[in-house]
Amino acid sequence: MILGRSAPTAASGPNQQRVTIDEIFHRHAQRRPDATALIDADNRTAFTDGEPRRLNYAQAERMVGAIAARLRQMGLPTDSVVGIQLPNTVENILTLLGVLRAGLIAAPLPLLSRRADAVAALARIGAKALITRGRVGGFNHGQLALTIAADVFSIRYVCGFGAHLPDGIVAFDELFEDRKLDAIPPLDRERANNASAHLAAITFDTTEGGLVPVARNHAEFLAGGLAVLLESRLAQDAGILSTIAPASFAGLCLTLLPWLLCGGTLVLHHPFDAAVLARQSREERGGTLVLPGPVALRLAATGGFAMDSPACVIAAWRSPQLLAVSDAWREPEVSLVDVPVFGEAVLVAACRSGSGKPNPLPLGAVIAPRASASGVVVAELTRTDADTLAARGPMVPHHVFPPGIERSGLPHFTIGPGGFVDTRFTCRGDSTGKGLIVTGPPAELVSVGGYRFPLHDLTEIIRRVDPAATLAALPDPLIGQRLIGNTADRATMQAALSAVGVNPLVAAAFRDRSSEPNAESAA
Repeated sequence: MILGRSAPTAASGPNQQRVTIDEIFHRHAQRRPDATALIDADNRTAFTDGEPRRLNYAQAERMVGAIAARLRQMGLPTDSVVGIQLPNTVENILTLLGVLRAGLIAAPLPLLSRRADAVAALARIGAKALITRGRVGGFNHGQLALTIAADVFSIRYVCGFGAHLPDGIVAFDELFEDRKLDAIPPLDRERANNASAHLAAITFDTTEGGLVPVARNHAEFLAGGLAVLLESRLAQDAGILSTIAPASFAGLCLTLLPWLLCGGTLVLHHPFDAAVLARQSREERGGTLVLPGPVALRLAATGGFAMDSPACVIAAWRSPQLLAVSDAWREPEVSLVDVPVFGEAVLVAACRSGSGKPNPLPLGAVIAPRASASGVVVAELTRTDADTLAARGPMVPHHVFPPGIERSGLPHFTIGPGGFVDTRFTCRGDSTGKGLIVTGPPAELVSVGGYRFPLHDLTEIIRRVDPAATLAALPDPLIGQRLIGNTADRATMQAALSAVGVNPLVAAAFRDRSSEPNAESAA
């Protein structure tokens, strides 16, 4: 599916103008089939089924082809939307690439998306299939997927990895068996016209009106990945250790795309275990570490990098207003690349200078790498009359999805005059007049560790259960904001919220804090 014009995006570079994400992976598999491609966390059995996997490019290529062929054998037509809800494991990466290889559109969902959010998201985009895992932690995601499918009329198939899947789920673990792989014919990878202009994935953002789908083609995703790659100065065949799952625009641009563009080794960490992360960094030699920004600074302050320092840390700031007031970077042997993330609209990568202080956002063109006078333009930033940050350019979506939704009255991704998208983050100019500093999040939203909620929607849901209950959002230096709930019967409130399928972060706001440190101040 192509939205709008199909001309190549010049800022993607001459070698990426007509290439797709899965085609880049295929080329690496041909170039260095025996090189290690993907590595699971060694504590995988603690949070999901199956032993940790370690695949070379040839093995991963075969699995991607097998997943793609199975999806097409199920009868899914080209450009069908496939929901994906998986932990940060090898199967997640293989499934994303397999969906794209099959000519389908991926719709990754965060693990904490429960019934209400997942149903709203997948129904809005007419998803035809959902791929999940049986167990993640103590939660049965296989059963959740079947419940979601029962509520979303368009879903025809539920597929899953893992042992003891509920009846009704198409098992994908068997695709790892050699005899199954040998029986699956290869798929034609060619796409008509400009392949990079076809939709690759749909992610989901939250506005004051509710959940909205955000669709990007291959070229737009590659522009976002290129911004991170060039600013981080990743070498060819580099090792990347990532704690951020590819379940959003930022997750894809920080985990999947840098790995694909450099053709190296991707080590996956299911967040978060500091001891496991240190062990992975030491044993797998992940030269580049991808972390949430506040966590990266916390590890640096507590000597977390002393055991085996990475060469580069890529720090994702999902609450960009925290970046301006963050501590200076005190690890001179480790470069820090800040990546402030503005919902699903845009991200900006900037390597900290020798002072260790964060850089302001550029007013105007965003060039990658930032220090280059002849780099690639990946976005353009401006300050609106309402003192909010707006963006347009190669990585910013150019069209709404589904087509025509802007005439339906439903909440949708809004593209303003001149192609600018208002992120609703407040900002001000810096002392030079050439930069922008983010000062606050969108006023109508609560952001908890990257999950965004319309506060009035949460308040309405809670009042249906207990009209006397209250909910407040407080600033938090680590996760942006945190939710604090108060009610006479906390256990009943938590059970009721879980029953209607709200995000667990909302239900956890009403947990009993009497035994927690600083319980009185939190209340």
